[in-house]
Amino acid sequence: MTTLLFTHDACVEHHTGDHHPESSDRLRAVHAALDDESFDDLTRREAPLASVEQIALVHESAYVDSVLAAIPASGHRHLDPDTVVSPLSGEAALRGAGAVVAAVDAVVTEPSVGNAFCAVRPPGHHAERARSMGFCLFNNVAVGALHARVTHGLQRAAVVDFDVHHGNGTQHMFEADKDLFYASSHQAPFYPGTGAASEVGVGNIFNAPLAAGAGSAEFRNAFETVILPGLRDFDPDILLVSAGFDAHADDPLAQLRLTEDDYRWVTRELLAVAAECCESRVVSTLEGGYDLGALARSVKVHVRELMAV
Repeated sequence: MTTLLFTHDACVEHHTGDHHPESSDRLRAVHAALDDESFDDLTRREAPLASVEQIALVHESAYVDSVLAAIPASGHRHLDPDTVVSPLSGEAALRGAGAVVAAVDAVVTEPSVGNAFCAVRPPGHHAERARSMGFCLFNNVAVGALHARVTHGLQRAAVVDFDVHHGNGTQHMFEADKDLFYASSHQAPFYPGTGAASEVGVGNIFNAPLAAGAGSAEFRNAFETVILPGLRDFDPDILLVSAGFDAHADDPLAQLRLTEDDYRWVTRELLAVAAECCESRVVSTLEGGYDLGALARSVKVHVRELMAV
């Protein structure tokens, strides 16, 4: 089976200003990692532009218009204290969502395609229905989940998020819909302040908060006792992954202690559930990860596991 890589140069050209942690160098590091000869069999495709109608499956249309209208002709503009846009940020955000949409299309309709990884930015999991925050403009995984439902009839879509920050935006969009599933391991208490274990939606939200300093044992236990059982019970038609690598021990923005082997392990575990539940239909998309070396190494092991299916 083939693993697809969706990316686009516009995602590199989304500039956030000097010293911003969500920088273009993140995607350059990912591209360099995946240029290794061990990834010669990775099939590469250009991320298309998502349509406003596709993004409006999860975001208010007026919000989509306001974000695109806020893109400056030059320089930078802050949408909030953390979220910065520049002239190509609108295209980058449309291609980030478009990558996940195209990846969903591919894993559903192309028999030779097993799964896909979307190397895009800006990230998406903090973006709420009508609010950008935490470096995020549009919620890429949520767009993909609803696209799978509307276009392909895959009613039950699951998102599993192992970014160090809780994906408040995805939870916000999913929590009232019993046919959408969201599970997250994340540091707590920490930004954005959501993600308590008591936040369960309509029985479809599974949060596994981890204390600062937690490492492999705590992370794997959270998946084995909370997230993976919940995912199996949900029995999704498609699995999307918010693949943030900022829980790595080397990451400067948080205090969890994961290693590349933890990302290898969790990718294998998620692929095993997908093989049981949804014909191995998996779409993963990049979220956080701010130490360039740790990000590159972690993406390598994640994509290698996708390719091993």
